[in-house]
Amino acid sequence: QVQLVESGGGLVQAGGSLRLSCAASGSIFSINLMGWYRRAPGMQRELVATISRAGSTNYADSVKDRFTISRDNVKNTVFLQMNSLKPEDTGVYYCKVVLSTGQFYWGQGTQVTVSS
Repeated sequence: QVQLVESGGGLVQAGGSLRLSCAASGSIFSINLMGWYRRAPGMQRELVATISRAGSTNYADSVKDRFTISRDNVKNTVFLQMNSLKPEDTGVYYCKVVLSTGQFYWGQGTQVTVSS
């Protein structure tokens, strides 16, 4: 079993910044892909950014040039630096990890609220 602990959400004014963290622990042999997804009020969960073990990144168009995903492979932790936040970035942010076995796990979610 794998446990994911997220932190860093909160309330911020438009234009501000937040940094999310997600630490994985438990029965981890090798984490392949790590990523962040979000669910805005009344919307489906959507991809925000992913990062491979080698460091290749992928971003949703809506967050490119504002958000940066990174990871620490030793600590099995993924980060999301969010700058120039907009009210439309409001939502619950979920961490996801995909193991080399193909199994995947979700975090419990952390609320991000951006006020205008």
